[in-house]
Amino acid sequence: MSDVFNKAKKVFADLATDKRIANKQEFFMLPRYVVEYLASQFIEKYGEDNYAPELSKFVAKYYHEARERDKILSEIMTTGKTTLIDEVKVTTDVELGTYRAHLQNLNLKDCIISLDVLDKNQNLLMAGMWGLATLSYSLHTALPTMTPVVIQDFVPFQCTTTDLEIFQESKEHFTFEEWIDLIVNTVGLNHERYNLRQKLIFLTRLIPLVECNTNLMEFGPKQTGKTYLYRNSSYYTRIFAGGNISAATLFYNIARRELGEMAAKDAIILDEISKVKFTNPDEMIGKLKDYMESGHYERGPKRAASTCALMLMGNITVQMKETGYVPVEDFTYVLSKDMRDSALIDRVHGVAPGWELPKISMSTRHLSRGYGIASDYFCEIMHEMRKQNYTHIIDQEVDLIGDYTIRDERSVKRIASGLLKLINPSGSIDKTELKTIMDIAIEYRKRVNDWLHILAPGEFLKKELSYTIK
Repeated sequence: MSDVFNKAKKVFADLATDKRIANKQEFFMLPRYVVEYLASQFIEKYGEDNYAPELSKFVAKYYHEARERDKILSEIMTTGKTTLIDEVKVTTDVELGTYRAHLQNLNLKDCIISLDVLDKNQNLLMAGMWGLATLSYSLHTALPTMTPVVIQDFVPFQCTTTDLEIFQESKEHFTFEEWIDLIVNTVGLNHERYNLRQKLIFLTRLIPLVECNTNLMEFGPKQTGKTYLYRNSSYYTRIFAGGNISAATLFYNIARRELGEMAAKDAIILDEISKVKFTNPDEMIGKLKDYMESGHYERGPKRAASTCALMLMGNITVQMKETGYVPVEDFTYVLSKDMRDSALIDRVHGVAPGWELPKISMSTRHLSRGYGIASDYFCEIMHEMRKQNYTHIIDQEVDLIGDYTIRDERSVKRIASGLLKLINPSGSIDKTELKTIMDIAIEYRKRVNDWLHILAPGEFLKKELSYTIK
């Protein structure tokens, strides 16, 4: 076992998990953090040599596909009770003075939930939770608009620890490179397959999860793990992989008087942006530009603010050169036609060079082969770090030099702040680490400026962005 894996196991103890467990194909239907949580419980009960078959039997018994919905409902009516693994999200119905529970995987809406269950699992009302739900049939207690199914018990499969100090203090036990290797393994990748530059690019994918209102783009070839990372690192994200997106879904549904995904999530991921279509392009682009600039949006009678970040990802044609992959396609044409707007692009804080990352091919080669931080704990820590403001540290330590606009300055500081949270979560930093962070922040923003200059050279002049460390 490598030094990084040994340190992870020693320093994080119960909050460290063997990432190889979640790579098993038989558990593909469950999120990584759920598999890791269950595996750690089963290892504790059955031991490392015997847990695997017991875990497989448990998942086979309690996990059901959406097509089994009517079979499960029939079982509840016939026997009065059943238990299953599902993701449960609860909404508050103020008008009826009740709660509506939704079993996301089984596609079972408007169920009743025990108030005792809700008191013990408050996160059901926020992001929702995966767990083992015990359902019973209660025809006589259901309201006319409710499904007569009651969630009477719920065992969560997610870590409830959100102690940020544990994470911050643990950094002291690792060197700079060991800590980066630890984070790379935590998100499920094998650190030995990437050089330091590539690892840092992977880390920048996490910036929208730790830094509020940060807007990034990444272009690269297929199969570099873009969607894989967001799907397995946080349950506070929503991924749209191409297709139609409406203002009602993203911002506010006027008919239902419901806030959209922008208000509920830490980050919205627009994957395969060349295939993204807006149902009302003029309205959507206008609202996106307003939101990306200010963090506020309006739709119909609703005015709202959000800290949700945006990550826009596109597949780009690349060519292999001596230095590695390089893009051979204009960024502009990777965007959908509606998004080819210089004002929208200017509101993007940085462009990450995803083309420098190798494709993930064999799981035994590119996926993690040892211990990292438990995914559910790491997810909660990233969510918690969004409440921390590290831009003042950048202000104290760095002077920006060059033709900076307000947007340039804001962009560089947000990227730098996000990287600082990931690389040194306590906020203390040495000059070498700070230089690494600032070099990436400047590079990502400069790539946006160079792109704008190509699009509209008269409006966006060629500029130089630099910095000095105080």
